[in-house]
Amino acid sequence: MAGDGQKLFFDALLFLGSAAIAAPLFKRIGLGTVLGYLCAGIALGPILKLVPDGEEILAASEIGVVLLLFLIGLELRPGRLLRMWKMIAGLGLSQVLVTGIALTGLAMVGLGLDFRAALVAGFGLALSSTAFALQLLEERGDQRTTYGRGAFSILLFQDIAIVPLLAMVAILAPAIPDGGSPLDDIALAVATAIALILAGRYLLNPLFQAISATGAREAMIAAALFVVLGAAMLMYAVGLSMAMGAFISGVMLAESSYRHELEADVEPFRGILLALFFMAVGLSLNLSVVAEHFLTVMIAVPVLMLVKSVIIYTICRTARYSHVDGARIALLLPQGGEFGFILFTAAVSAGLFSEELASKLIVIVILSMMMTPPLEVLARRLFREANEGEAMEEDFEDAGGDVLMIGFSRYGQIASQIMLAGGLKVTIIDHSVERVRAAASFGFRIYFGDGTRRDVLKAAGIEKATIVAVCTHKREITDQIVDLILSEFPNSRLFVRSYDRGHTLALRSKNIEYELRETFESGLVFGRETLKAIGHDDARASEIADDIRRRDERRLEIQAEAGLAAGSDMLHTQPVQPEPLIQPSRKKASRSSESGHVASGKPSDKSSAIAPSGHEDSDQPGLFGQDRSP
Repeated sequence: MAGDGQKLFFDALLFLGSAAIAAPLFKRIGLGTVLGYLCAGIALGPILKLVPDGEEILAASEIGVVLLLFLIGLELRPGRLLRMWKMIAGLGLSQVLVTGIALTGLAMVGLGLDFRAALVAGFGLALSSTAFALQLLEERGDQRTTYGRGAFSILLFQDIAIVPLLAMVAILAPAIPDGGSPLDDIALAVATAIALILAGRYLLNPLFQAISATGAREAMIAAALFVVLGAAMLMYAVGLSMAMGAFISGVMLAESSYRHELEADVEPFRGILLALFFMAVGLSLNLSVVAEHFLTVMIAVPVLMLVKSVIIYTICRTARYSHVDGARIALLLPQGGEFGFILFTAAVSAGLFSEELASKLIVIVILSMMMTPPLEVLARRLFREANEGEAMEEDFEDAGGDVLMIGFSRYGQIASQIMLAGGLKVTIIDHSVERVRAAASFGFRIYFGDGTRRDVLKAAGIEKATIVAVCTHKREITDQIVDLILSEFPNSRLFVRSYDRGHTLALRSKNIEYELRETFESGLVFGRETLKAIGHDDARASEIADDIRRRDERRLEIQAEAGLAAGSDMLHTQPVQPEPLIQPSRKKASRSSESGHVASGKPSDKSSAIAPSGHEDSDQPGLFGQDRSP
């Protein structure tokens, strides 16, 4: 017993250490963490033989896939799932049928299998890896892109298809082992799924409410894991995949008030167990099978991936996906999947396969999985230019909160931190795909959308928001959004990022509740810290900064009435020095400018202080330049 405990501890150390090394390394070279976990598993098992029982670990680590599907289910409310059903049934059914038939023919010709064995092999290889594909989508932040949704639809149908495929194995078997009817098995699976849906709708919320009332955090985590694993095992017991059971339980809890707490509880377990799953796949690679059937395997893997890619691309194009989206889906899903392992094992038990054939097919699936991350990297590089102009689907489910923030560049990112720290619920919309992906990967509630469109603002919850924060960085876009909101949503309280002084005056003329120039406060802080560094104490530096703030506000009031050129007498400027008789050297001039200080007084040369256009941050001559006004 002690020996078993020590072995378990040693294996855990091996897995954790390998994951800690492989994942960052492969991520750094651009191949993604999935391939890193796979290679770590191959190194620990088939090569170094430090962990020999790969199949057992693979079976246990499937919990990672289960938790992944549960978290995906939490993101899909029943109504949204119903809206996706046409896509799921159309793309998924076409892919499974066409790919399965094509691979059945290839199995008969290339592997010399009889029709029944070829049918199981063909449809088993037609299934793709849900765990691999979804993990890659998550790493890239592509779950909500058009191609990400398409890939997910195909994967979800494949998970459903495992039920009729297992029934097909029972029908094709020389004799049904327990004398049961496949139709009875399907009916039992459907009835169990319906029962799980009803239980999720009427029992789970009261359960979590009762546990939450106790305040026992660890009990809430235990209950969350119990629900997920219990639903998975229930589905597995009636012939469905465990992942499908977890997915259904997630969908049923998607509208629960405890959804976010459940997600936070399950996420850490999902990450480490999914990593273990990928490593276990690598552990399961049988190198002796690869060596014995080297030529067959080396031909079968690229043929499998090519056939699946071509068929998936053709189906996507038929469904009116763009060339880029169709190609990215095709290059994401060409591998075999973990559900193929289940199907091939069932075929061996039913007498349709020999164990040798099942081992050969499993090796083909594993090697095709290994090829997927490099293919996905290739797809991103091939379509890099197209990706820059790529659009996400506008999905505003669960949008709405205290603040609706439009635009999430640097200004909005900083402002959001104060709002979130103050406990506000902030909904963010941005039109940049890359920015949405990056922010979503950090956990922000951000949605892809164009803030200049009325329907987008309404879908994002503008009518429920207490404050609308317009943080876009282009003046013309900001003005377009402000004018739209003032016209269509006149009761909204507008806080706006101003481009420059002229923009501030324009916004104030529209009676905006609050505006702030994007560089004003940071410039004051910068100047105050410079004073302190030179020798002013903190109180004096802050007093000067406050005086500048008051002067600026007074100037704005004057300029609102008399124009941008007014109020210049309130500026502090550098007094003009008399021209020296002998020009100092460049080096001395540099030192002189470094030791200079800001003096108070009226400008002696207004033309150098205020340029005609009243703009700052330019390379043009003048104290404030000709690009933006102070």
